[in-house]
Amino acid sequence: MNKWQDSLLMLGKDMYRLKGEAERLEKNFTFVKSLVSALKEKHSYMYNFEKLNMISVVKAPDDRFRIFSWNIPLNDGSYLYYGAIQTKTKDGKLDLVPLLDKTFWVENPDSDILKPDHWYGAQYYDIVSMGDAYVLLGWKGHEPTYTQKVIEILHFENGVYSLGKKVFSDNPIWSRRIFKYTSQASMYLKYHKDKNSFIFDHIVPAAPNLVGKFAYYGPDLTYDAYVIEQGKLVLKSNIPFQNPPREEDHLNIVPGKAIPKKSSGF
Repeated sequence: MNKWQDSLLMLGKDMYRLKGEAERLEKNFTFVKSLVSALKEKHSYMYNFEKLNMISVVKAPDDRFRIFSWNIPLNDGSYLYYGAIQTKTKDGKLDLVPLLDKTFWVENPDSDILKPDHWYGAQYYDIVSMGDAYVLLGWKGHEPTYTQKVIEILHFENGVYSLGKKVFSDNPIWSRRIFKYTSQASMYLKYHKDKNSFIFDHIVPAAPNLVGKFAYYGPDLTYDAYVIEQGKLVLKSNIPFQNPPREEDHLNIVPGKAIPKKSSGF
């Protein structure tokens, strides 16, 4: 496993330092194949690839599975996302479900219920249990002028992973919450265990005539929260909350670098 890690580390560095887009994508393709080969080693679930700081991992609080995710920036300012869910097995054999980024094929990102092969790609930095589901917090670079953060809901339907669930009190149509804001700004979105809440910046347009132009959206220095109540995310608006230190903000995920305050590797 140490040899696999060293090989993945070299490939991972090349995925970001090579200038040519085609070359970086080719290295990423080899990285994916090598990662799958490494995970085929028996009991690979127990191995931590702590040297790999170019991808992210979140492990379910009940240790049922873990999710790998990362992004590759493209020359036009958009991103491709890659990921997989590895389920923990009793015999140590590999149970791996690929996440296939279909961002531009998802017709209704806010409301569609998706499967792993039709994923609204993101790079996840936290996971929280909520009844029989899991709440994922993710960053999603989208285009040069604006970026996104996502509250995704992962659950099981007939033993199959499903992404998206209508649990948001402020809009019964939403199956996930997507925040869009200028790439020049940062957004606070973090789970606070003591409050059983996801606290986040309130995002607004800079002026009334800029509604829908997300390159001009940003925080207004107030905060909202989703409180977990009976398997739902209940919105609490304009909550009292002290401005967080910027070093604690999981906002600017730099392509090719580990997420701040999170362990490297899987």
